Amino acid sequence: MKVLVIGSGGREHALCWKISQGREVGKIYCAPGNAGTSEAAENVDVSAEDLKGLLKFALENKIDLTVVGPEVPLVMGIVDLFEKNGLRIFGPCKAAAMLEGSKAFAKEVMVSAGVPTARFEILDESYSDKKIGEVVSRFDSAAVKADGLAAGKGVFICRDKAEIWSAIDKIFSEKAFGGAGKKIVIEELLDGEEASMLAFCDGKTAKLMVSSQDYKRIFDEDWGDNTGGMGAYAPAPVTEGLDAEIMKKVFVPVLAEMTRRGCPYKGVLYAGLMIKKGENGRRDFKVLEFNARFGDPETQAMLPLLESDLAGVMEACIRGLLGSFDLKWKKGAACCVVLSSKGYPGKYKTGIEIFGLDAAKNDGNVAVFHAGTKEAGGKVVTNGGRVIGVTGTGLSIRVAIDNAYKGVSEISFEGMHFRKDIGRRALGKGA
Repeated sequence: MKVLVIGSGGREHALCWKISQGREVGKIYCAPGNAGTSEAAENVDVSAEDLKGLLKFALENKIDLTVVGPEVPLVMGIVDLFEKNGLRIFGPCKAAAMLEGSKAFAKEVMVSAGVPTARFEILDESYSDKKIGEVVSRFDSAAVKADGLAAGKGVFICRDKAEIWSAIDKIFSEKAFGGAGKKIVIEELLDGEEASMLAFCDGKTAKLMVSSQDYKRIFDEDWGDNTGGMGAYAPAPVTEGLDAEIMKKVFVPVLAEMTRRGCPYKGVLYAGLMIKKGENGRRDFKVLEFNARFGDPETQAMLPLLESDLAGVMEACIRGLLGSFDLKWKKGAACCVVLSSKGYPGKYKTGIEIFGLDAAKNDGNVAVFHAGTKEAGGKVVTNGGRVIGVTGTGLSIRVAIDNAYKGVSEISFEGMHFRKDIGRRALGKGA
């Protein structure tokens, strides 16, 4: 089997790494890839958003399976384009990918499907200040979100009305997120603990993956600016015992609703959840958002725990045969720590040499996934804000965390930054 993986981050390196373990897989290409993907795949100099270029490459090289990593090509309609040309591709069609492409659409689907979610209102940039003011008056605090794609950073957490107005002004007037901010979803702030639950979907059946939890803020103890993700661990204890209820209340009704709308959902559906402990120890959950693909960095923590053949489960999803696929996960836990460039998520330098990558990988319980890297003059150098993800595995989360940070200690580059508390939530208070 010839496989094409689209994307250039840590998620795509993890996908290439796991797919390469498949018995039926012969050749893997990654477009455009990074210095790490070249270990398991042949990098192809085609942008993830160059749909015509990707199609041309796939046809000329007789690609059997294409796997889409990032959200932008999905929302642009790459699945529709490839399928129209007789190619098998893993991911949702353009209409289904709007569950991530438009937060307003996702909220409408949740309401129609009866999925538990936060109370919300939708604002349009054409609204008058008076109309916006009427909406703002209904919220004492809120999450203010740009409707479209904003690389995971289009959310303002507002603790009072002044902050809500400021966020709206940044999105509508200052165009902080460009065209992604033509609409705004404003919703009540929810208390609790966040977790990510992903599922493989074939249009009619969903099968849950191991749960995970990521860390968005740049500094320890969740301080500082939001990032694309500074680390993750799996499984997340806060979801323990909730799998059946999450499947019943989220994934089953959403798949049914998407089919009813004429766009059956195939691929990975990612539900960001807020879980709160209520009376009598009961845990209630609500959906914060949907993503239409694997998470990053959650993928780097989840795939090392997957026992099944990844290409095999993807083929089952494409062919509508997921129901009969035996999806298996390994016992134990995994923890991924992201190493970032100095200044990220703001301005940062690139082209800085990275040391110790091979030493970090010498331990069989550590995997190193490249994100913002490239090869230059025989050296591996930084080429992005999030540079490397170091994943440790073990029979317990404590061992997985220790292994991850052991791997981190072997790597260095000028200005390297990382959080020192990834996975601590899973250990409980005082850890």
